[in-house]
Amino acid sequence: MAGLAAIACLGLLITAALLTPDPDGLGTHHQLGLEPCGFLSTFGKPCPTCGMTTAFAHAARLDLASAFRAQPFGLLLAIAAATLFWVAAASAALGYSLAGLGRALVRPRAWAPLAVLFFAAWIFKWASYVR
Repeated sequence: MAGLAAIACLGLLITAALLTPDPDGLGTHHQLGLEPCGFLSTFGKPCPTCGMTTAFAHAARLDLASAFRAQPFGLLLAIAAATLFWVAAASAALGYSLAGLGRALVRPRAWAPLAVLFFAAWIFKWASYVR
């Protein structure tokens, strides 16, 4: 399982590295064949995940400031994916279990701060969005 997690994270990061970050801070996902954001089209403001793909693409290039500007929570997720890659790869190679980490991550106490950061990042993206 750890090996599969490492492969999934690496695939995500490689995909991000192959994308060209959109200079507007969102829209990079179009390179993956995905549709424009319906929330943005309807309300004229970015949805909570607008800019995530762009943030990953910047983070894959180690341009962390641009990744933060594109979507702060996307930068956090990109760092988490890179960290999980190394932890999972080491776990797979050395044979130690990540079950304790998995149990810690499914507790509500672990998710509450992430939810706050997620919505704070959306507020940041909403406030900094200019069209």
